[in-house]
Amino acid sequence: MNPYIKRMKVVQKLVPVLAIAGLLVYSSCYKDNIETLYPTSTTCDTTTSTYATDIQPIVSVNCATSGCHDASTASGGYALDTYAGVETIVYNGRLLGTIQAGTMPKSGSLSACSINKITRWVNLGALNN
Repeated sequence: MNPYIKRMKVVQKLVPVLAIAGLLVYSSCYKDNIETLYPTSTTCDTTTSTYATDIQPIVSVNCATSGCHDASTASGGYALDTYAGVETIVYNGRLLGTIQAGTMPKSGSLSACSINKITRWVNLGALNN
């Protein structure tokens, strides 16, 4: 038998098998992207930024800590464990300046959501609410 004909018969048998295998592989692929499967961000609600609910927890965890801006250390002359202390740096511009520049806190920049909440609170008058 002609070697060419032998090869053609083998190819004719392989084509359907390869086509089925290709369809199985293609149909098993996800069409989702990683952002859809594993979202990394949540919504950031800044419509009602209040000191007690939004700002004080951020400041307590990131700023008014031992060795930084707590009452006993008062790094840079600022103790941020009370509203009065936070109010001082709000009105001299240091709060927004340092967090927006990313120079504070020293442990690393705040999240965009935290910065947005603080900015909104300051823009609303930095009330003790």
